[in-house]
This record gives sequence, structure tokens and C-alpha cells, in this order.
Amino acid sequence: MKKKVAMIQMDVTYGDPKVNFNRLSKWVMDAVQAGAEIIVLPELWDTGYDLERFDVLADKNAKATTEFLSDLANQWNVAIVGGSAAEQADDGMKNTMLVVNEEGNLVHKYSKLHLFQLMDEHLHLTKGEDHADFELDGVPSAGFICYDIRFPEWIRKSAVNGAKVMYVVAEWPKQRIDHWRTLLQARAIENQCYVIACNRVGSDPKNEFGGMSLVVDPWGDIVTEGGHEEKIVLAEIDLDKVDEVRGKIPIFQDRQEEWY
Repeated sequence: MKKKVAMIQMDVTYGDPKVNFNRLSKWVMDAVQAGAEIIVLPELWDTGYDLERFDVLADKNAKATTEFLSDLANQWNVAIVGGSAAEQADDGMKNTMLVVNEEGNLVHKYSKLHLFQLMDEHLHLTKGEDHADFELDGVPSAGFICYDIRFPEWIRKSAVNGAKVMYVVAEWPKQRIDHWRTLLQARAIENQCYVIACNRVGSDPKNEFGGMSLVVDPWGDIVTEGGHEEKIVLAEIDLDKVDEVRGKIPIFQDRQEEWY
């Protein structure tokens, strides 16, 4: 089974959800017209890292953001891995991924587990307590947010559960963009799955972001890669390749779980 995916490698207007919602509507339309069946957004596409104002900016239980993404998905008959958004949850502020299918139904919600101290997430956010796994169009999948990719044991859990596609959404700084590519290739190789990763571009008052959104296949080969500018990064994935690679090198059969 083949799927066309689009990563919206957009700049984010700092602390202004209204502007970002309006811009995203146009980006989604363009991605659909380019043939996308699944659209992936970057981390905190609604607010950026305006963490000090999350209590004002964050969407209560992500309700309005979910409705917005659902309406877009239903309008264009496209699945959306909704990056992540600022959520005011009952137990605190969260950095939350929302996934909707082509009918506009919410199929997954995941709040970032690993909070990144270098960008003060631990001072402003509450970590999530959600699992990363979901199914999209019948395909076992998982979703991770930025810093999560530095924790291979967390990602391996989803691979063991059967995930064939791992979606990563990020605001990854430009000065560490080499780590971004290396870590994503490693996660694809060791888990024998597709990694589809969308990173923002542009800057905020404290950071410059690197873009370089990419798709890595189960062999670790880069299928496509964006540059450092705003653009839609397109790719076609062949999900049969996951079973092919896992059949050639049966790492999941050879795991010695009693030792780790």
C-alpha cells in the first residue's frame, strides 16, 4: 500500500494563534492540491514557544484546535497529523499532538512526555501520560514530539507494538540540525519502519529553527528532505517495504528481552 504524505514546513508567528490558524488553512489546501493523503504539521504550530504566555494562549482541552483540524480534514478529505498545539488541560499546560482522519474524527491525542529543559519546557509544561500508538487508515502508527526522539527506548516500545510509521513533529533548533537527521535515521533503521518528520523553519526571540523535514524509509535511506525555507515537503511511502525489511532482518524475533 502506497501513501502520499506532505509535511508543512512552515514558519510560526510567535504567540499569535489567529494568524497561524489562518496561514495553516492555506497550507493545507496547497498540500491537498499537490496530492497529499496525509498531512503532517510541526510542533506548536499555533503559538510557537511562547511558553510564558501559555496560560493565556493555550486552548482549553485543545477543543477549538481539534475542531479546526477536524473541519479541515473533513473539508479536504485528508488525514492530518496535527503537529502539536498548546493545550490548557485540567492538570496543567501541555504540548499536545492531535491526529484526525480524513473524515475529521479525532483518532489520537498525545501530550509530550519528555520535556526539554534547554527551552524551559519543564518550567511551564506538564508532561503527558498518554501512549504514543494509534492507527491511521488501518496502518499501525505512532507519534512523537521533538525531544522524544532522543529516547530510543520510548520509541522502540511502539515498534514492538507493531508501528509501521512513526510521525515526528518538531521545533528543532538549527544549531543541532545534524543531530535531527542522524537520530531520525537511527530510529528508522533500528525499528525498521518509516519515519516521517516535520520541523518548522524561521525564528522566535530565542531560537532559530532548522527545517530539514524528511522521510526516512525502513532501511534508513532518506526518501525526501526539505531545506531551510518554508515549503511543502512531499513524499510517497510504500508500506509493503516495512514487512519486506523486517522479513530480511528479523530483529524483533531476535530480541533478548530478559536481558533488558
